[in-house]
This record gives sequence, structure tokens and C-alpha cells, in this order.
Amino acid sequence: MGRDWQRFQTPHFDRAYRSTVFDNRGIGQTTCHAPLPWPIEDFADDLAELTRSVCRGPARFIGTSLGSAIVQQLAIDHPDLVRCAIVMGTGARSTGWGWDYQLAEIEFRNAGGRLDGLMGVTHYASMLYPARALGDRTLWPQLKELLLEWMDSGENETSLVPQWDASLRFDQRAGLPSIRVPMHVIAFNEDVQAPPQDGEELASLVPTAEYHLLHGMGHGSWYGHAHEELNPFLESILQRYP
Repeated sequence: MGRDWQRFQTPHFDRAYRSTVFDNRGIGQTTCHAPLPWPIEDFADDLAELTRSVCRGPARFIGTSLGSAIVQQLAIDHPDLVRCAIVMGTGARSTGWGWDYQLAEIEFRNAGGRLDGLMGVTHYASMLYPARALGDRTLWPQLKELLLEWMDSGENETSLVPQWDASLRFDQRAGLPSIRVPMHVIAFNEDVQAPPQDGEELASLVPTAEYHLLHGMGHGSWYGHAHEELNPFLESILQRYP
């Protein structure tokens, strides 16, 4: 959700950039009544429409997880809008363990299951953060509080299926070789949701891609864990594309 970026990212960039964050269709303050499924191309078209409305000229995009897949599709379908793309915790498709993990969650929700409270916190924390973060006795209470706030909002229960269905079923391998805009693929060496080899496959398919492997970080380390290390690295990339 857009407000997540406002917590740990945009304050770092506000001194030099105008940042635009948003909620995808079907999450947060954005509602969508279009029938499911919502393919990744629809999410990218939403982003293209927003970009044309509020940004001047080609913009720099930063995404993570599903947001990365959306940015990748934007670079395929709407390259005129992209000055550069930085995508984190991503791949060219869902496959292997990642496919099974997402499908299991979707089936669990469709069967009426819920993951909330402390059970939801511990489940998602193990998928988002590396072991050293979870074992940090000072950091863990802070991460737990962030995740409890998310669980208590109920937003995950209402938005997971349509968001994750798009993440589960996208496969961009045919379109990625057509990308000509600069793309930086960032993988985290302790990411269990999007393992580094997924990022490697993505970078190998994009002619303009540069691949970066960051150590000691997991899928969600940008959120409350390693943002003070990650944000300057992201800014160093952005500075290459004035």
C-alpha cells in the first residue's frame, strides 16, 4: 500500500525528489468492481493512467514484490513512461515453491480461512525478514507492532486473493526481452518469497538489466528492517538517471 512507502522510504527521498505512491486496485483506498481475475497487464494499465495524470515526462519507478511485476509490465507495455525501473524481490514469473506458497494462501482464504492477530504476524514475519532480524530482541518488538497493525486493519484478508492471483499467474518471459529502458533488478540473499535465482532469471531476460544482490536482507527488509541501508543504495541508482 502507498502509505507503507511513506513510512520508511519517501522521507529519505523528499529532499531531492517528488515521490508518488498509490494503492493498487482492490487494496487500501482504491476499490475495483471489475470481475476477477485481474491480470498483471490491468495493474500496469492502472499505473500508466496514474503516471500520465500526475507525472511530467518519463518517471523513475521503484517497486517490490507484486509492485515490481507491475513495473516490469509497465516497461513492456508503456516504455515511453519509464526513465528507469528499479525492481526488488521479484522474478519473471511465479514458479516452484513461490507458486505453491501463493496458491496455498489463496486456497486457504477461498475455503474461509483467516490469518490474523499474532498467528498472522508470526506467519508473515518468517516470510518477510531474515533470521537475524527475527532474533534481534530490540528490533523484533518493533516489527511485531508494525505487523500487528496490518493484521488488525483486516486489509490483508480482503485484498490478498485478487492481488496474489495476479502475482501467482503472471509470466513475462516472452515480453521481457523487448524492454529497452534501464532496469535494475535487486535481489535479497535471504528472500524466501522471491529467491535470488528468480531475480537472476529476470535480469538474464532483460537486455538492459543490471543485477544487484544485497546481503542480510529478506523480502520485506525495506519495511522497518534495513531501510536505512537500502534507501541510499536506491538513491545512488536514481542519481544515474537525471
